[in-house]
Amino acid sequence: MEKGTLIEFRLNGERHLAVAERPEGKKDWIFVDQWGQSHKLRPQRIEYQVNGGSYQPSDIPSFIENVEAYIEPDSIEVAWELLVEEGEPVNPEQMAILLYDQATPELCYAAHIILSKDKIYFKKKGDVYEPRSQSQVQEIKHQLEVEKTRKQEKEEFISRLQEALSGKTVEWSQSDLQPIESLEKFVLFPEQNSKGAKELLESLGKSPNEQSAFELLVNIGRWSKHENLFLRRSSYPLNFSKKVLEVAQSYLDSPQKDPDSQRLDLTHLKMYTIDDESTTEIDDGLSIELLEDNQKTRLWIHIADPTRLISPGDELDLEARRRSTTLYLPTGMVPMFPKELATGPMSLIQGKICEALSFGVVLDEDGGVLDYSIHPTLVKPTYRLTYDDVDEMLQLGIEAEKEISQLAYWSKTRHQWRTTQGSINIKMPESVIKVKDDDEITIELIDNSQSRLLVAEMMILAGEVAGNYCQENNIPVPFRAQPQPELPPEEELLLLPAGPVRFCALRRCMPRSEISTNPARHSSLALNTYTQVTSPIRRYTDLLTHFQLKAHLRGDELPFSREQIQEIIYSVTSLSQEANLVERQTNRYWILEFLRRNADEVWFGLVLRWLREDENLALILLEDLGLELPHRFERNVSLGDRFAFEVVFADPHHDEIRFRELTHPSLESAMT
Repeated sequence: MEKGTLIEFRLNGERHLAVAERPEGKKDWIFVDQWGQSHKLRPQRIEYQVNGGSYQPSDIPSFIENVEAYIEPDSIEVAWELLVEEGEPVNPEQMAILLYDQATPELCYAAHIILSKDKIYFKKKGDVYEPRSQSQVQEIKHQLEVEKTRKQEKEEFISRLQEALSGKTVEWSQSDLQPIESLEKFVLFPEQNSKGAKELLESLGKSPNEQSAFELLVNIGRWSKHENLFLRRSSYPLNFSKKVLEVAQSYLDSPQKDPDSQRLDLTHLKMYTIDDESTTEIDDGLSIELLEDNQKTRLWIHIADPTRLISPGDELDLEARRRSTTLYLPTGMVPMFPKELATGPMSLIQGKICEALSFGVVLDEDGGVLDYSIHPTLVKPTYRLTYDDVDEMLQLGIEAEKEISQLAYWSKTRHQWRTTQGSINIKMPESVIKVKDDDEITIELIDNSQSRLLVAEMMILAGEVAGNYCQENNIPVPFRAQPQPELPPEEELLLLPAGPVRFCALRRCMPRSEISTNPARHSSLALNTYTQVTSPIRRYTDLLTHFQLKAHLRGDELPFSREQIQEIIYSVTSLSQEANLVERQTNRYWILEFLRRNADEVWFGLVLRWLREDENLALILLEDLGLELPHRFERNVSLGDRFAFEVVFADPHHDEIRFRELTHPSLESAMT
């Protein structure tokens, strides 16, 4: 290195020129740039040394100006085409001769700049540049094009995002889905890698957190402000695949041949379907048949027969198995089968001849099963009634529909029979939460009415008969059982206030029901054998029992072995538990939202049980709504105490609610 040597170095990543002034120590030199600024540099920081001539810092501007006139980026491709065949490396001087036919200091430096800026055609190796192969160049060009396209798509996406945020209607492109889905995943699973979502939020000037992502998705119309995150986090499919919908449509257009050609014709019987007014999947109905001796009555429980339309292992069966159950949410149901099938040919529709699986049962005078038979049938629902309709008919004693009063009589007799057998009846208030399109929330208490008892007892009766038949004929199905609970001593229960408090104590003792291919006693129902069979449109285990039962009735080979049934039970039970959790979480969300919106209301509660008595933390029952929520009291209370309160804070998104107790003579009189 000599004084006056012109060199290039990098300062904060930028290319700079300076002239050697003097050595500094053993290795360093002091260089001065065109602005007179000194730089202490080691040799390894020098990117390029201009050969030939001695320079002054004041020469640098004119040198740069002369060099810039020769820098043509496109010329590098021409040089590469000439050199790629031989594959020989070049240095800046050789490249200057190739491009400009001479190697002056300015031209050599221009060649150096072109080579050092190039990222496509040449690769630096030491002091020389090797031409890349044609395949390498093509791949690099492809990657650069991909990156260019990605950058352009991102810019266009940000532009559309801004339009959507300003309230304009935006039609999202296919490439927009990836960043939008990354935002969704960030909200649903924040613990996972969400770098892309955070960078997008920061580029929009928003905080890189889940709340910002959620608000953004709402503001652009991708999600609603009450988006069901519990459902989205679950494995439950939100929509049916195109393949499943196509199969469903083919079954609608061209139904398969009925495997049960010899159905028992029961279309002459008057038949009632009894459901809530909003129910669209009608899967059970009831009839009364007076036997020839006029001394006995046969009860008919008719269950919809979806296996008429589907086969074990086909697309619809596997889809139903994957869903395990119909989801019932405040905002509406998510069906196990495509809606067109579930509410159409699978349902028992008033006035139409429908296929069913019917259970004919004769009871003795005490309510025990005297005789039964099971048949694939043809039925014709006469009336579609609501629970309120039936309660009114029973109250008025309408003679023209005496079958209703007979069904009520036998259901009551049946209930009494199960009570004598040791059934455990827990009557806790229940409610139904519904949300209409305009976000109007209603919570209705479910009455323990005669009509609901009637339907419940008939469904339990069908489950007992189906279980007995499968046990007697060694048919593997999902039997349901419940171990005998260890109930508190009678004297201990009598110390608790009667009603919800006492029932709550009993409920805590009840073990979970179990499902297996081995029949066993169901303690709370007081049945030695039981299987659910009355909701094959809405519960996959019921459908599974239908497949097995009907095959045996026809004399066909059973579609599923015991091992297969057990394996399916294991899978479906896990999925059902997840679906039930989604239902509970969603209900709780809308409960908190309802209370948030009605924060100025006065509510009445009942101390139901202690969660942590030493901390005064109890489970309370909102009697008007049939809802159970935790609350920490600021005073001493006892189980069964009633109190008035108002909501002081509720945040359904974060599952938080706080109450404040109210004391006033008028409120105290209202609670007594």
